[in-house]
Amino acid sequence: MKTTLQPHRGGFTLVEIMIVVAIIALLAAMMGNNVVRARKRTQASRILDDLRTLDGALDQWALEKSKKAGDVAEFSDLQPYLKTMNKLNLAGRDLFGQAYGPYSVDTGPRVADFTFNALSDIAPAEFWSPYK
Repeated sequence: MKTTLQPHRGGFTLVEIMIVVAIIALLAAMMGNNVVRARKRTQASRILDDLRTLDGALDQWALEKSKKAGDVAEFSDLQPYLKTMNKLNLAGRDLFGQAYGPYSVDTGPRVADFTFNALSDIAPAEFWSPYK
């Protein structure tokens, strides 16, 4: 018995496979930057939300305790005014481990300099207003 080779075998050439791999690598590189930027935007939004929550708790504390402008509060003073399921209630720190504060009536909490600098490429100074 004689076997014959088929001249047109199915499959991909090395060049075709390399082109597909190059396209996938290019798409992954473009997507990588977008993922990092989206993560930073999410972190900045979370920290701003925490600052707003702390500002509301500070206002409630000042009203309930009859405090005047300039009086200083500690995080432990504000904890009863935060929801118990709020992760902020446990630590009083931002995602980078920086403490919020100082807390002063009619001034509100401030974003830490380290956090501000870490997210400055995503969130400009206007984003943090009035917490910077």
